Amino acid sequence: MNVYAVIIGTEILNARRQDKHFAFLQKTLALYGHTLFASLTIKDDAALITKIFQLVKDDENAVMFSFGGIGSTPDDLTRDIAAKVFTCKPPVRHQQFSHNIIERFGEDAYPHRIHMADLPEGAELLENPINNMSGFYLKRRYCFVPGFPDVAHPRVGTALKYHLVPARRTYRKTLRAHTSENTLIDAMKEVPNEIELSSLPMLRNNGHAMVELSLLSVNIKLLEYTFSIFLRLLENNQITYEILEEA
Repeated sequence: MNVYAVIIGTEILNARRQDKHFAFLQKTLALYGHTLFASLTIKDDAALITKIFQLVKDDENAVMFSFGGIGSTPDDLTRDIAAKVFTCKPPVRHQQFSHNIIERFGEDAYPHRIHMADLPEGAELLENPINNMSGFYLKRRYCFVPGFPDVAHPRVGTALKYHLVPARRTYRKTLRAHTSENTLIDAMKEVPNEIELSSLPMLRNNGHAMVELSLLSVNIKLLEYTFSIFLRLLENNQITYEILEEA
């Protein structure tokens, strides 16, 4: 499963507003045993949003969380583009969301706010108890929420818990060895695809090389076996190391 964050907002790129979505999503995914595959912060530009959504659609393993662009102003482009890319059809009026908008705004729902209910065909609501202005999701893979963190982040939690990404248990083993990455490269090449490998080169205060190596997997037995290969290699070469964490 490849989890994408698409953060849409020119105001973030020109520093008028600071992004709060990346760190939140990173932390929340970890609760369910997942990590981000990619995070993209992009302008409110129709051509660019279309290309990014198409990139996500072309990944058969993609799950996406899109932040921003689902309001009622002219620069809110996400709904129309999502319909075009993910359903190949124009948006349709979502009856429940339309009712919610009218219930909240009355006559002021027209002529503009009501268009927030024009969603891709088949969209399901991520209801928002704060102001009843919902996000939505498609095909249990693509989640669209507002750009405002206070209303967006609860919808992400709802999507993760009930609709999109099944939870999984992951395991991690990490060591720090008093050697360079070069010593471990041959062993790194043998790490199975089921295991996520991270290698971070470091320097001690005396200038000598160190490396922090971390392995992550849902398969604890495979993880332990693979980790033991690195331990044996270090011990056979009389290289000192510390095991930093096990989770």
